[in-house]
Amino acid sequence: MTRYLSAITCLALLNLATIICCAQSIRKDKLYTVSGIGTAIPLGQSSDFLAPKISTTLGANLGIGQGGLFLYPKFNLHAFSYSAIFPDNAGTYAIQTGRASTYLLNMALGYRKFTGKFAYYAYVGAGGGYILTPMARVNNANQQVNLKNKTHGMPMAELGAGIELNLGGLALFTEMSYMNGFKNIQDRNFTTLPLTFGIKPNLSKLFH
Repeated sequence: MTRYLSAITCLALLNLATIICCAQSIRKDKLYTVSGIGTAIPLGQSSDFLAPKISTTLGANLGIGQGGLFLYPKFNLHAFSYSAIFPDNAGTYAIQTGRASTYLLNMALGYRKFTGKFAYYAYVGAGGGYILTPMARVNNANQQVNLKNKTHGMPMAELGAGIELNLGGLALFTEMSYMNGFKNIQDRNFTTLPLTFGIKPNLSKLFH
């Protein structure tokens, strides 16, 4: 009887240890969803034809391993005021005070460091998508103006950093990054500095 009790006790302790180890293996920052709003400031040659407007960012932070590493996929919807320097190939007039929009999907690798309720992180990544710019074609004979968007495929690289304030199941964050495109618009390099403020709901408990 004593042998059976000892065996049961050992199994119970082993199961308890396994549960504790598994619970400790779940990072408190295993999964965040990201929702932010801000603006993107054109840099260098991009400021010749673009000006900042409201932008939004959607994404997620997924922890890797037991350190501070995380994956950061995000979708950038930046809006700009657009004033063309010269007409696009398919247009006959240079659009002024129009609107340009980005649809850019990036995948980054980041590292997060906790200090009390605050966390500091940095990341580097790449991706791409589309940038839409307006153009106009005028038919003088019919006195008509045809407006349409020109689509620019844009591969990107991004380097960024941010700060989080953890409030239990939610983190407030502010983030700044440098985005560089590898194709030209209006014969100029596309480079911008996104500034984002937002929230990161912590969904790490779903893994417990």
